Amino acid sequence: MLYIVGFGPGDTGGMTLAAKAALERSEVIVGYTAYVELIRAVFPDKAFMSTPMGGEAERVRLALAEASDKTVALICGGDSQVYGLAGLALELAEPDAEIEIVPGVTSALSGGALLGAPLGHDFAVISLSDLLTPWDSIERRLRCAAEGGFVIALYNPSSKKRSGHLARACGIVLNYRGPDTVCGIAQNVGRAGETARVLTLGELKNAAVDMFTTVFIGSSETKNIYGKMVTPRGYKNV
Repeated sequence: MLYIVGFGPGDTGGMTLAAKAALERSEVIVGYTAYVELIRAVFPDKAFMSTPMGGEAERVRLALAEASDKTVALICGGDSQVYGLAGLALELAEPDAEIEIVPGVTSALSGGALLGAPLGHDFAVISLSDLLTPWDSIERRLRCAAEGGFVIALYNPSSKKRSGHLARACGIVLNYRGPDTVCGIAQNVGRAGETARVLTLGELKNAAVDMFTTVFIGSSETKNIYGKMVTPRGYKNV
């Protein structure tokens, strides 16, 4: 039996009851090295196996092999589907494999809650990592989301090899929205060093971010209300 478990933002408070139950039922927990270290202290009696960043396919194959005669959990930060490994596991599994997908709280939701309520209306989620997606495709998605008026949640906004990607993304959105557009940054959500900041699109372009940051670019309706980022749905006007 293989569970593909989204364990949330990193702390036990953000883990769903279903995720906790699946991990408790599992004999072996497989995951990215950093995620395994987050989980190890919560489930000290489990056997753990890990692979580093870039070893996603190897990790999935390892979990599938272990699950042939054990109950195994393959863990994903946030949600198991949203930039997680649920899809890859289903692609690589044999037809008779017993797999259950366990959802989790993705960082668009946990980071959004930390900032206020930026996702109160329609939104798009876009990763700025071009390791698996060509940058031309990312740019096209940014333009479409910006032109469509969506609030935009950006995952993987920066790394050592991609330090200028957020500035490039903001430059694209600035063709459709003003520099005073309300934006937000949530960093290390549910972990040590958790911070949140509301700022403008003009300020966001040069903001310091990393792989543990989720960025929110507001729509024309998004407001800064007493330091909270809020996108109204329109209920107040009904």
